[in-house]
Amino acid sequence: MLDAKLKHALNDLKQSHRIRTRTAHNGAHGQKISLNGKNHINFCSNDYLGLSQHPAVQAAFIEGCKQYGVGATASPLIVGYTAAHEALENELAHFFNRPRALLFNSGYTANLSVLSALPQKDDTLFLDKLSHASLVEGAKHSGNSFRRYPHANMPILSNWLEATPKGAGVIITDGIFSMDGDVAPYAALAALRAQHHAALVVDDAHGMGVMGNGQGSVYEAGINDSVDVLVGTCGKALGTMGAYVLGSEAVIETLINLSKPYIYSTMQAPALAVATRASLKVLQEESWRRTHLHELIQYYRTVASQTQVAVLPSHTPIQGILVHDNAKALALSEALKNEGILALAIRPPTVPENTARLRITLTALHQKQDIDALFDCLLKHQ
Repeated sequence: MLDAKLKHALNDLKQSHRIRTRTAHNGAHGQKISLNGKNHINFCSNDYLGLSQHPAVQAAFIEGCKQYGVGATASPLIVGYTAAHEALENELAHFFNRPRALLFNSGYTANLSVLSALPQKDDTLFLDKLSHASLVEGAKHSGNSFRRYPHANMPILSNWLEATPKGAGVIITDGIFSMDGDVAPYAALAALRAQHHAALVVDDAHGMGVMGNGQGSVYEAGINDSVDVLVGTCGKALGTMGAYVLGSEAVIETLINLSKPYIYSTMQAPALAVATRASLKVLQEESWRRTHLHELIQYYRTVASQTQVAVLPSHTPIQGILVHDNAKALALSEALKNEGILALAIRPPTVPENTARLRITLTALHQKQDIDALFDCLLKHQ
């Protein structure tokens, strides 16, 4: 019976062009990715600074494996927490000018932990409608009441906070929204936090390393002191794997003691912590990577303005191309793939209904001719 029900549900996904598939590739990828023996220009990677293949990062990972072995072998509160993890947490706290940092296996578990362990019994959570799925799941697991305000709609959020007892509101937002590429309205969020004595939680997974001199969108906006809990990932601009939460002594100690995903998960591999320390150092020393990336973003926007391609407004590495229809988005992605360009279709429920799109991500490994090739193909097939 279960198999029959699952097959029926999968068929419904196929009929609505929402079925997801995987394609295995062989070898490391950056500006190019090899699929079925053919190279494609890769516009799907979150390795924004191209650090996943940096020689210093790779060498650090190998040395970390030699020193600590492949796995942590236990949860952090048993014997999984090593000197490598401790050193990385200290360096992250210093880099972001925060009292403490805490490592997690993924951004998903970090957000789940923050929203299930930190809100108090009478708090109400307010999430941007386009917040990442992990934040929504965290709110559901919190046991608190929560509301999702229309994307970046500060008047509605203000009204909702006005109807909430002072000090009982928790505002939750992405720093850079992962499917649209726009930046949170930080000035307004900071003002509402102060006015209503609310807490502000920001997931800046896509801003860290890219904006604010590498410290992220929160720092570029100048509101670091207004953010109570800041979440970031190692698996994007840092090119490794895992995530971290930055906050006060009380925030971090609460997570260590009350976060079930933290307490009951095997700690991330120590070698990853060693590699991420190397990556954090490269990020600070090789600022040309970030400079080049922003030059590419500007070039992309310039080329796009000269075409009829429906690009979303964004000045970050995430550049959405609206197609609306699921089937058309899949067809356009396949047409580009046949021309040697990898730009995958994103469909509901990842994005709202009727907003299917190609999600283009730019990295420091791309060159201007890659962007030219993309738009040549888009104009040919749109």
